[in-house]
Amino acid sequence: MPAKSYDDMTKEERDTYDADGRESERKEQEALPYRWKQELSDVSISLPLPKGTRGKDLNVKIQKKFLSVALKGKAPLMEGELCKEIKVEDSTWTIEDQSLLDIHLEKLNKMQWWENVLSHHPKIDTTKIQPEDSKLSDLDGETRGMVEKMMFDQQQKQLGKATSDEAKKMEALRKFQAAHPEMDFSKAKIS
Repeated sequence: MPAKSYDDMTKEERDTYDADGRESERKEQEALPYRWKQELSDVSISLPLPKGTRGKDLNVKIQKKFLSVALKGKAPLMEGELCKEIKVEDSTWTIEDQSLLDIHLEKLNKMQWWENVLSHHPKIDTTKIQPEDSKLSDLDGETRGMVEKMMFDQQQKQLGKATSDEAKKMEALRKFQAAHPEMDFSKAKIS
């Protein structure tokens, strides 16, 4: 018997499935040599360094779709293709307490959650991201509404469901069909 689809699961089954997924994701992320977090506009990375590390001891390359960090003369601590493009001119790095590298990457697309930092690293489920309310509440009503709609539509697309605009069009077609039962809608397409 095939496994149930997410939509066919009970609330308890979904909760268990989600909890298992979060735990697996947490373990994968903890195994990375760095920690990272994101907002819609940027990504922050913290990479532990040997105590006493100074800027001159590092080779840091930040490019539109590539990141590399290495101690001079050593193998990279992290290196690879970024999962999405960044604004190089607005991205920075600093060393904190001569033992922690903080990297700030400014996203090119500020309306998209990243699944990972480097494309070859484990992915997170972006449909489960809960942005901080304080950040969303800082936005004016119109902007907040637009961001929430975009987040909803992105989640719907990732789940293979209709976006809010597509749902509105389908509802309008259903109402029109109900008002005009004499018409044939078998070839009607929503685009």
